[in-house]
Amino acid sequence: MTALNDILGSGGVLTDAAEIEPYLTDHRHLYHGRALTVALPRSVDQISRLLAYCNDNRIGVVPHGGNTGYCGGATPDESGQQIVLSLKRLNRIRNVDPLNYSLIVEAGCILADVQRAADEADRLFPLSLGSEGTCQIGGNLSTNAGGTSVLRYGMMRELVLGLEVVLADGRVLSTLGALRKDNTGYDIKSLFLGAEGTLGVITAATLKLFSKVRTAATAFVAVQSVQAAVELLARLREASGDRVSSFELIPRIGIELTTRHIPGVRDPLKQPYEWHVLCEVTSSRAADRLDDVLTESLATAFEANLVLDAVVAQSDREREALWKIRETIPEAQRIDGASLKHDISLPVTSLAPFVTKAGDWIRDNVPDGQLVAYGHVGDGNLHFNLNQVAGTSRDVFLAREGSIKRAIHDIVRDFGGSFSAEHGIGRLKVGELERYASPVELDLMRAVKRTFDPNGILNPGKVLRS
Repeated sequence: MTALNDILGSGGVLTDAAEIEPYLTDHRHLYHGRALTVALPRSVDQISRLLAYCNDNRIGVVPHGGNTGYCGGATPDESGQQIVLSLKRLNRIRNVDPLNYSLIVEAGCILADVQRAADEADRLFPLSLGSEGTCQIGGNLSTNAGGTSVLRYGMMRELVLGLEVVLADGRVLSTLGALRKDNTGYDIKSLFLGAEGTLGVITAATLKLFSKVRTAATAFVAVQSVQAAVELLARLREASGDRVSSFELIPRIGIELTTRHIPGVRDPLKQPYEWHVLCEVTSSRAADRLDDVLTESLATAFEANLVLDAVVAQSDREREALWKIRETIPEAQRIDGASLKHDISLPVTSLAPFVTKAGDWIRDNVPDGQLVAYGHVGDGNLHFNLNQVAGTSRDVFLAREGSIKRAIHDIVRDFGGSFSAEHGIGRLKVGELERYASPVELDLMRAVKRTFDPNGILNPGKVLRS
C-alpha cells in the first residue's frame, strides 16, 4: 500500500471499507467482488506508474467507469487480490475544435457532459444512451457502446479519431491526432475499442463531432408486425434521404410495463396494438420540413397496411414524452420483477422470422416467462428479454437462465446473428464467446491478449478466461 500511496499521492488510494464497497458490485448486482483497494489517479502519468508497478508485481487491475455495464466487466473477482482503477478523476475536456468537427476528452468524462460541450460549440456528439447522465466515455469506448442513434451515426468505434492508452507495462500509446485519413500501418487503436480494458487502459480520446440538429420530426407508430416495422424503416429511409436517426421497436408489454411502473408515462395511442415503433428523422437544416416528410411516409405506409395508427410529436414536450416510454423500459422491467436479458443482433431482414421462431420457443417452453422484445430495428439490435410472470416462482424462473439462454442464442446463431450486440462480454458472457466464436477467432484474440498483456494483469477473467 505504501508504494501505491507514493504513486497516487494523498487521497489517491481508498482504504475505508465503506468507500470501497460501491466499486465491488456491478450495475445489475450479478457479481459482488473484493479488492485490495481502489485507486483514484489524477493523471495519465499516475496511471502509467501504477500499471508498471502492478505489472512488475503481477497484481490484477480492473478499470472502472460509471458502473453502468450489464455484463460485470468493471467488477473485481472474489479473490480480494485485484485493484480497482477508477477513471473518474480524469474528467477534463482537453480541446474542442469546431472547425475540425472534433474534441478531445478524458476517459472519466460523463457522456452527458461531452454532449453538452459539443452543443456549446454548436456541434453534436451523437452517442445517446439511457445511462448518459452517469456512464463515462472510457466505458463507452471500452464496450464499443451503441445506443439509439447507431442507424445514422454508427457505433462508438465509428465516432473515434484517436486514443490515448496506457499499456500493461506502463507505456503510453498516444494517437490523439484528429485525422480522418491515416493509413500508416495497422490500426492499433481499434483493438482497444470494445476490448473492455483487457488490452490497455483508455485515458483519453479524440471524438468526431457532427452538425447540430436544427429540426426533428418524431412519431410513435403502431405497426402491423415486426416485418411491417422493417418495411416501414426502408420506406422512411428512402423518403427522408436517409435522415432517419432512430427507429425503435416497442412491444405491447413495453407500454404496459412503463405505464404501470413509471410515473408520467402514458400510452400515446387511443387503443392497444401489439407492436410499435418510435421513429425520428433529423436534419441540420432548420428549413427542412421533416414533419411533412414523416407524415406523408406514414400515410402511404397506412395505405399499404403496414401502419395501423400513429401520432406525430408537435412539441419538444410531446417528443420527450414519447422517448420516455422507450428509455424507461429497462427500469420498468427491473421494478416489475425478475428478468432474463439477451442483447442480440441480427441482419435487419432476419428480425421478423427470428422473433417468430424464438417467440414460439418461449411460449412452448417457458410458461413462467413473458417476452419483452424491444430495441434498435435500424441496426438489427434487439433486447430480447423475458420477464417473470406474476405469481410464479422467482427462483425456478431464474434457475432456468442457462438453458433458456442457450436455446435463444442457438436460434440467433442459426439466423447469422450475434449474442452480444452492444453490452459486451465482461464476465457474464465469457462462456458464450467460447461457444460461438470460431477457433480461429479465439486463437487470434488470445494471441493479441498475450502480446499486449503477457502477465495477464488487465481486467483478468473478462472477455477471455484467465
